[in-house]
Amino acid sequence: MTKFISRFAKDESGATAIEYGLIAALIAVALITVLGTMSGSLKDTFTKVSTELDTANKPAA
Repeated sequence: MTKFISRFAKDESGATAIEYGLIAALIAVALITVLGTMSGSLKDTFTKVSTELDTANKPAA
């Protein structure tokens, strides 16, 4: 029983998975924050591009 407890205490494989999970969560929070901040300017840019494409596609009168 003592060998099992000491082996369990030395096992660090679960810690690595937790670390990767925390890193992934941090990246997700950073992406959400950045995209939320830039959403207004992105919308303006896509609206401008859409307007320009619509203007370019209209036949000449």
